[in-house]
Amino acid sequence: MADSIPVIDLQDFPGNLTKLIKASEEWGCFRIVNFDSILPVSLMYEMKSVVASLLELPLEIKQRNVDVLAGSGYRIPGRINPIHEGLGLYDIASSQAVDAFCTQLDATPQQRDTITRYAQGVNELIKDMGRKLGEGLGLTDVPFGSWPSQFRINKYPFTPESIGSDGLRTHTDNGFLTIVQDDEQFGGLEVMRKSGEFVAVEPCPGTLLINFGDIATAWSNGRFYNVKHRVVCKQAGIRISIATFLLGPKEEVVEAPPELVTPENPRLYIPFKFEEFRNTRFYKHMNAGEALDLFRVES
Repeated sequence: MADSIPVIDLQDFPGNLTKLIKASEEWGCFRIVNFDSILPVSLMYEMKSVVASLLELPLEIKQRNVDVLAGSGYRIPGRINPIHEGLGLYDIASSQAVDAFCTQLDATPQQRDTITRYAQGVNELIKDMGRKLGEGLGLTDVPFGSWPSQFRINKYPFTPESIGSDGLRTHTDNGFLTIVQDDEQFGGLEVMRKSGEFVAVEPCPGTLLINFGDIATAWSNGRFYNVKHRVVCKQAGIRISIATFLLGPKEEVVEAPPELVTPENPRLYIPFKFEEFRNTRFYKHMNAGEALDLFRVES
């Protein structure tokens, strides 16, 4: 089908480099398969079970999951996204941060072990994807290995009355890329093509979805598409997903590598700090890519 999200086989590299970059530019998202050597599918299912248990904890325990930075901790259903609840862990590469997250939620030793192994696996997968993206662009060095990541575990308690409404409104992610372990049974995720048309992301067990955020567009000098997406209630039931976000640099500026800046494709965005960009999005309520326009090079 012409409107099927591209599928990238991680066992077929460098053969899939061209397909990877094309999907990043045209779709801003793709599914990956055959990543079991980095993040075992069996571990994904273990993590899904743990996540479901954590989201059933009493409210007073979930509220211990406090923000490390704005929006990184527990989110209760609210006015903007009334059918969405989530827990968050900032900096998955930090064993101390993972341990603190588990302690906040009274995780059992078995749950703690699963969360720790999942964080390690998905962090390695992010690094692997970063290397492949760099190679596809002809770069010998990429900075992503030092950028922090966080994951967010999401619960959408859809009811018959909520069918047709948004569980998560249309937005772009503020970081570089997101790895999504979506629900194996419940769909609802939709991505927007550049034409403005929404395409449903149907459940596909044993795969992961990767999508690009605003930082990817700035860093790639406009090549990678920061895809808008939303979650729509299509059937009653509990929808659960796990999203891991590669954010942006802690100290360095976000800046397109010189190799991606040419006379034919001049620099589009001024160098900026990720925290400044993130705060601009948050305080100006620019959640669908509009904030990037404020950081464009003046013509």
